[in-house]
Amino acid sequence: MFGEIHDLAHELPEFQERIQELKSTNSHFAALMEEHDEVDRHILRCETEEEVHADDYVNELKKKRLALKDELFQILRQSQ
Repeated sequence: MFGEIHDLAHELPEFQERIQELKSTNSHFAALMEEHDEVDRHILRCETEEEVHADDYVNELKKKRLALKDELFQILRQSQ
């Protein structure tokens, strides 16, 4: 939805503990999380009009966020 934060802890509450564990023990996972969160913050700034960008640019950011989320989810699933 418009103007929502899409952090993994809220979107995947069943993995909340595992997310915290991997952030502190897996540097690749931690870097992906940081990149995901930064892209998410950038999208939020665009949606709330703190920054103005073309729709195509924002859509590309959303695709990037989704790709990062998919990769993070795969790591979470494999780590169980």
